Amino acid sequence: MNATAPPRRLRLLPRTLGARLLLILATGLLLAHALSFALLFYERAMATRSMMLSGLEQDIQVSVALLEHLPAAERAQWLPRLERRTYRYLLRPAQAGTPLDGDRARQVAGLVDDALQHRYSLRPRAVSASPERYELELTLADGQPLTVEFTPAPMPIARWLPWMLGAQVVLLLICAWLAVRLATRPLVRLAAAAERLDPAQAGPALSQEGPREVAQAARALNALQARVAAHVSERMQILAAISHDLQTPITRMRLRLESLDDSPAQARLIEDVGQISQLVREGVNYARSANAVTGAPVRLDLPSFLDSVVADYEDMGKPVTRGRGEAGAVQTHPQVLRRIVQNLIDNALAYAGGAEVRLRAGDGGGLCIDVLDRGPGIPEDQLDAVLQPFHRLEPSRGRASGGTGLGLAIAVQLTQSLGGRLRLSNREGGGLRASIELA
Repeated sequence: MNATAPPRRLRLLPRTLGARLLLILATGLLLAHALSFALLFYERAMATRSMMLSGLEQDIQVSVALLEHLPAAERAQWLPRLERRTYRYLLRPAQAGTPLDGDRARQVAGLVDDALQHRYSLRPRAVSASPERYELELTLADGQPLTVEFTPAPMPIARWLPWMLGAQVVLLLICAWLAVRLATRPLVRLAAAAERLDPAQAGPALSQEGPREVAQAARALNALQARVAAHVSERMQILAAISHDLQTPITRMRLRLESLDDSPAQARLIEDVGQISQLVREGVNYARSANAVTGAPVRLDLPSFLDSVVADYEDMGKPVTRGRGEAGAVQTHPQVLRRIVQNLIDNALAYAGGAEVRLRAGDGGGLCIDVLDRGPGIPEDQLDAVLQPFHRLEPSRGRASGGTGLGLAIAVQLTQSLGGRLRLSNREGGGLRASIELA
């Protein structure tokens, strides 16, 4: 039975640390902002309601007493003057309705009854629920009905207040973004510097500026870089020394074998010594390629450079052609780049019998040099493995064709020293594409 794959967890948080901090900080600030204004509005509503009820208690008492003392013919003229935002006086009976069911409506009815000192028989009715409207009917001393119509309204809000609240929210988000950016910028610089670390050669030390934790991480990475560079340098020196010292005994062995009588055994031994000698030379070249970049880079016109490289092979009668492509220039080390291109061309000649060189625009915006062949290609699962030292494919790319497993590894190391990248891919219709991506 096949094991069921674990369910994918729903990703609720962003992937970057800065985005997560911004989300958490902005959410907290917005919640605190909303809570503060909710409490402020609640306190303002309660204060406004208290002031309204207090004003209603005094106003209703004065208004009813005034209407009682006015002649019946003059009462209608005074009604507009006594009207308020949430209630008004009507010289008519209350409309048909239902008993009051709201706490606020019952509280207002009780307040009016207390303000009038219970001298009138109040008849409250709920006329409408949406919008809320209720009426209190009483009878004046001369028998004329008087109705107080209440239309509660929401708390008035100034027109500028929503804009002010929106501006405060925007200001909070901007401050949160600036705080997160200020806090994460040292980490971003540290990560970018760590990506540029090259164990094969000593580069500039990471900046130890910023918060204490970032400075500590930078010091640790600088110490790690120094230890790794020293370790790699020591191993390369050992490899170069061994390879160099082996050349003398190998040369003596070859001379002694050549002095023997011709025989099949002698021929096989000379061939083995030749392979050992080639392996030693490649080992020396691999050790030296770690520190191949010296001096300042120069501006190099790549089309002219590639034409020169291809012309050298054409002069030797090698089947190397120059394909059409882009034009451009880069800051680089010409001698190192020449070694890389020649290494890839030699590799194509050894395994495919011919090569084509092209220049094109890279996927990342830079320039890319392609060395193409129509050889057997490389299995897809081995494209990355063949770039490692001493990795060979048998039989088509084995020692029988002269390979030692270091050619591509040297090209990779030289390309990295130039700040580029070497990639291999199979071509449609057969063959291999070796791409040098230059920034």
